[in-house]
Amino acid sequence: MQIGSLNEPSAVREQYATADGLNTRISFHGKYSTNLQGFGNWVVSHYDVRDGMRVLELGCGSGGMWAGRDELISRCGELVLTDLSEGMLETARKAIGERANVAYRQADIQALPFADGSFDAVIANSMLYHVPDLSAGVAEVRRVLKPDGTFYCATYGEHNFTEQLAEWFRLGGEAFRPNHNFTLENGVQALSRSFRDIELLRYEDSLRITDAEDLLLYLQSLAPLRAVNSLPREKILDILNSHTENGVICLPKSYGMFIAKGTA
Repeated sequence: MQIGSLNEPSAVREQYATADGLNTRISFHGKYSTNLQGFGNWVVSHYDVRDGMRVLELGCGSGGMWAGRDELISRCGELVLTDLSEGMLETARKAIGERANVAYRQADIQALPFADGSFDAVIANSMLYHVPDLSAGVAEVRRVLKPDGTFYCATYGEHNFTEQLAEWFRLGGEAFRPNHNFTLENGVQALSRSFRDIELLRYEDSLRITDAEDLLLYLQSLAPLRAVNSLPREKILDILNSHTENGVICLPKSYGMFIAKGTA
C-alpha cells in the first residue's frame, strides 16, 4: 500500500481543495479533546495584535481562526487572508464576510506577492509542513515582515496520535510516511535560518474517544493514514475497539506553536 509524499503541491491541493476534510478534523478534535480551551483559542491567545497593525495569514483555510473574533479583526489596520486553494478562500470569505479592513488573496508562501516589510505580524498555522521549499517560504515570511515584526506558526509534534494509530494498524514503510517536514522537534532549525529569537510553546492535550465510528470517519480524512482505508470497515472497527478501555479510546496529542522575531 503506497501513498504519495504529502507535501507535493498536487497532493496538498487535492487534500485542501474544499473545507470538507478540514471541517471533519476540526469537529472531531472539538468533540474529543481533553483540553477544553481548544487549540485555536490557545493559539489566538498568544497573538499580540495592536491597533492599526497589518496582519497576514498564510494558509487561512476555512477562516475558522477568525470567525467570531470581531474585536481582534477590528484592531487590524488590514488583515490579509491567503490560501493556495480558491475553494478555501471562498469558504473563509463566507465565514468572515466582506469587511473594509479584510482582504482575501490566493498566494504561495514561497513567492509572496507583497513588498518587503509590509506586515507587523505573519501567521502560518498547521501549513508549513506542506511547503515544498520550506527555506524559501520562511525567508519570504521574514522578507515581508517589518524588522520588528512577529511570525506565529502552529504545528504538531512527532509523537502524536497518527504515530499511535499507525502502530495499531501495523503500518510502516510506504504505507505510513508521516509528514515531519516542520514539527515541534525540528521547527527551531527551520526558522533559525531567517529568525534570531524563537520561542516554542506547547499545548497540553489528548483525545478521549467514546465512539469508534467517529474515529473511523476521522481516519478517512487523514492523508498519512489512507492505507487504513484499504481494510474492510469491520476490520478497522475491530482494531479500534480492541484498544477501548472502559468505553474510551485514548490517544496522545502533541501540538504547539513557535513565535519568531528578529533577523538571523
